[in-house]
Amino acid sequence: MTDPLFRYLYLDMNSYFASVEQQEDAALRGRPVGIVTVNRPGAACIAASFEAKRMGIGVGTRTQEARAICPDIVFRPARHDLYVDYHHRIRAAVERVHPVHGTHSVDEFSCRLGGRDRPLSAAMALAGDVRASVTEHVGVAMRCSIGLGPSRLLAKTAGEMHKPAGLDWLSPEVMPHKLAGFRLRDLPGIGRNMERRLIEAGIRDVPGLWAMAPKHARRVWNGVDGERFLRALHGEDIPDPSTSTHSLGHSQILSGPNRCPDGARLVARRLLIKAATRVRRGGFFATDLSIGVKMRNGNRISRSTGFAATQDSFCLLESFAALWRTMPLRQPVHVSIMLGGLTDRAGHTADLFEGRASGTVSAREALCARVDALNQRYGQDTVIFGERPREIAPYTGAKIAFGRIPTIEEFRD
Repeated sequence: MTDPLFRYLYLDMNSYFASVEQQEDAALRGRPVGIVTVNRPGAACIAASFEAKRMGIGVGTRTQEARAICPDIVFRPARHDLYVDYHHRIRAAVERVHPVHGTHSVDEFSCRLGGRDRPLSAAMALAGDVRASVTEHVGVAMRCSIGLGPSRLLAKTAGEMHKPAGLDWLSPEVMPHKLAGFRLRDLPGIGRNMERRLIEAGIRDVPGLWAMAPKHARRVWNGVDGERFLRALHGEDIPDPSTSTHSLGHSQILSGPNRCPDGARLVARRLLIKAATRVRRGGFFATDLSIGVKMRNGNRISRSTGFAATQDSFCLLESFAALWRTMPLRQPVHVSIMLGGLTDRAGHTADLFEGRASGTVSAREALCARVDALNQRYGQDTVIFGERPREIAPYTGAKIAFGRIPTIEEFRD
């Protein structure tokens, strides 16, 4: 076998939220820890330490169930601002050794390798240096798994092979037999639904996927993503398709005091204001608004409306109020807000009757931006747009979500 060459080093922090809490509080190290949205009875874990995972506690485990499994478990409410702070510390630690090429989530980074770093021995040494830098500059509780591969998919998959604190590599020379023990859904990017579709198409394991024809992959994935995935699995360096921001929004599970029609309205209204602030900060204008509400019985109600391009919170609140009046609610448990049809200043066309040039802000939009600045300087809710929810959940509109890392500014809006 020829010596493999690698293009990517992929770093994935282990049990990230719980590890941050263990780094902050040395008394938690080595103990089972569960991270919850709020520290109250009935809450579900959104993350767990490896000590808790080994006992069968994971994402979605309720606190009562977790306590029954492990009486000594410690629960901590999620601190999203702290996790974002650690995200930047980890990135800085990695960049002491090698430039970061991609940030894929709050706890995942990739480095693109070149020249002398591509051979196996050099890449393994670089991975050891990266891990040592994270330990030294971020903390001893911050363990990470690292994978090496000619494609980012293979590098990420290699990092999944041994957790916690694993280090391995994959290349076409050792495929597919090195992953013979993997289930299809163990591969990054294949969830339960895609696994089901693959099995229905006659693909039942990784060797079968490896031998799959590109045209077959296109049919199973219903598009070119199938062929892209297959080529990356074979080690090709497939560039990410270019993307642009078309919409942004927020959602929230309602707490007890807010689980009524008016409580839901106030929470949704607050989420809209948070989204409008993000629109202004990004230099966008929105052209449509969508509201979604889920009821206790599982039913969903949604409404949407369009309007002239704006970043004016007052205008958006007027559209919101008109939409909300058309929504018959009964025992709401979850609300979501989405601002869509986003365009930047270059693509903005002012309304014929606005009396301003395209790409410029109106007097009210400028006023909203000044409100944003006051809240950034003096603290969240220094100036508010009228009503507030009955109970304000921590980190409203600024929670870490899959594929999105809030900015530091969002925690002060």
